[in-house]
Amino acid sequence: MKIRVLVIDDSALMRAILSQVIGSASDMEVVGTAPDPLVARELIKQTNPDVITLDVEMPRMDGLEFLDRLMRLRPTPVVMISSLTERGSNTTLRALELGAVDFVSKPRLDQGSGLGEYAQEVCDKIRVAFGARHRMSAAAVSQQPARQRPAASKPLAIDSRASFDRLIAIGASTGGTEAIKAVLSAMPETAPGIVMVQHMPESFTPSFAKRLDGLCPVRVKEAEHGERILPGHAYLAPGHSHLLVRRRGSDYFCELSSAAPVNRHRPSVDVLFDSVAEHAGKRAVAALLTGMGKDGAKGMLSLFQAGCHTVAQDEATCVVYGMPREAVALGGVIESAPLGEVAARLIAALSRRERSTVRV
Repeated sequence: MKIRVLVIDDSALMRAILSQVIGSASDMEVVGTAPDPLVARELIKQTNPDVITLDVEMPRMDGLEFLDRLMRLRPTPVVMISSLTERGSNTTLRALELGAVDFVSKPRLDQGSGLGEYAQEVCDKIRVAFGARHRMSAAAVSQQPARQRPAASKPLAIDSRASFDRLIAIGASTGGTEAIKAVLSAMPETAPGIVMVQHMPESFTPSFAKRLDGLCPVRVKEAEHGERILPGHAYLAPGHSHLLVRRRGSDYFCELSSAAPVNRHRPSVDVLFDSVAEHAGKRAVAALLTGMGKDGAKGMLSLFQAGCHTVAQDEATCVVYGMPREAVALGGVIESAPLGEVAARLIAALSRRERSTVRV
């Protein structure tokens, strides 16, 4: 049985490209194309697609408004087709908040190459969206409180003394923008420095960091080469570079690298986790969140072997239970937890280690 895909894009050229890409895959078919959401609304009723590809900026009805209505009235896995612009990235991030499974950037047609690789990415993300359809409701329920809940009556707390020589490392991919937001929203202002990798293009990471900074108790920014990692701050790997951690004396610093991709990714979670294992070891805690593939699994094992407390997001709350599953299979995970509990598990592990240090 083939995956039935509906393509919605106001560009006739993009509709043709996506139809060709999707139609060339043996396990999927295009059941319709629409130039705007109003036409799409009728096609959805007629074709009952498994997955929808949706242009970010649409005429006649705002794409976000259409997505919001779709998720409330007829939840369907959606892959956003985004332009590589600041406006496009902000709209895409909002679409992920509303329930889109993932996004893919529009191809650079002027370059005349790379369409084969682009086709593979589009098809991979449609397959992931199709596989995630049964988890959409569960993931939405787990993430909804993180977006809308009022301030908790008993906020997480950690002794500020535990923050200066400790680190928190986080890795995520598909579904990770909302998962990271849920974890950071629950972190106290006194949390140790946090270093993070989220797989996304370089034009998106500045908008993502800025968005998180306005929503979370800790300060969030894109990591810069050579900057000191401070408590109460979270540092996001830029989309163009690996992020590593280095230690000089009692301080940790960010290091950016343009080395080759690892697991097809730059930034790579494995690269970050390996550096944290080497330079922080048991002074760190780490979480591997929802994502496709295996990036971060070997790094999680390195952290575990270095004495770090490791937490994986559980299957029930992952949009895609790929990266955490691989880490569990390798034996690098101390505990799995629902998304809503990940921050608390990390802080609890840090607090236990601080009390143990004081007793010694």
